[in-house]
Amino acid sequence: MTQDAEDVPVVYLHDISRSYLQGASTLTILDGARLALWAGQSVALVAPSGSGKSTLLHIAGLLESPDSGEVYIAGTPTSGLSDGDRTQIRRTEIGFVYQSHRLLPEFTALENVMLPQMIRGLKKSETVQRAKEILAYLGLGERITHRPAELSGGEQQRVAIARAVANAPRILLADEPTGNLDPHTADHVFHALMQLVRATQVAMLIATHNMDLAARMDRRVSIENGHVVELD
Repeated sequence: MTQDAEDVPVVYLHDISRSYLQGASTLTILDGARLALWAGQSVALVAPSGSGKSTLLHIAGLLESPDSGEVYIAGTPTSGLSDGDRTQIRRTEIGFVYQSHRLLPEFTALENVMLPQMIRGLKKSETVQRAKEILAYLGLGERITHRPAELSGGEQQRVAIARAVANAPRILLADEPTGNLDPHTADHVFHALMQLVRATQVAMLIATHNMDLAARMDRRVSIENGHVVELD
């Protein structure tokens, strides 16, 4: 990985292999998979259930280690890092959005977005200001004092997106982020995600079954026989 900095992918999965034991047999999910993501690029990961989409996302997000291969973050290999260093990268460089918003029910929208910043060690005044700015950008400026139960499904997911980007990550990974939403709300949430990609130049990888949304992204990839393949 000796390219100029601007040519280095934000994430590069190199020859990633991952298998799981199922009883007496071995199930191979990824087999030498490769994928590169660049800053400001949105990539849709579309593949059948059970093909390895979530596994690929978990490995890209350093939540799971591959059996072999290397995950490079901004050109730096991560396989030799300590658990503490991997955790630090997840806190500062990677944001996650799931199908379920996973907001803390006892906290307001504002507090949910402040929390990852406070865990990182930022001053409370800084976290309040940034949380307000992100929520306002996502159209939730009037809802910051509401708890998750007082928000609609689309609003909850937009708070989850705000939380994911609160620490200004370079990588945003999303696993079916609109899967629980009706088509109109899903479109609104997707629009919010694309706005953030353009505004922040984050590299975004979304696992989705929604081909209409996937068609509006920069690239589409799938998983076939353990390999990542580009789609037209």
